[in-house]
Amino acid sequence: MEVRAVTKFTGISPQKTRLVLNEVRGRPAEEALTLLQFMPQQAARLVAKTLKSAIANGVENFGLEADELYISRIYADQAPNRRWRRFGARGRFKPWIRRSSHITVVLDERSDDE
Repeated sequence: MEVRAVTKFTGISPQKTRLVLNEVRGRPAEEALTLLQFMPQQAARLVAKTLKSAIANGVENFGLEADELYISRIYADQAPNRRWRRFGARGRFKPWIRRSSHITVVLDERSDDE
């Protein structure tokens, strides 16, 4: 049974978030939480928060065991960009593009056969 959790409109670009996601993809959920706790990236906190939410969804809504859950899919999609105004020399306009992302975590229950 698949369990999902989504965090939308995070203030971190998807490219930076994917660096963190690649480290925890395919791992057991509890092990991934421990790994994220010691990562220095800001995106690690948001991924950990989403992962905790997915674990809680599985335990509370579906009655699954937290020890048997693993990350089957985890990805960061592009969210809307925000253009920030910076004014340059000679009346020019220098836009900064503030990127954001949607983080999705899908957990699955590991069966005894695996």
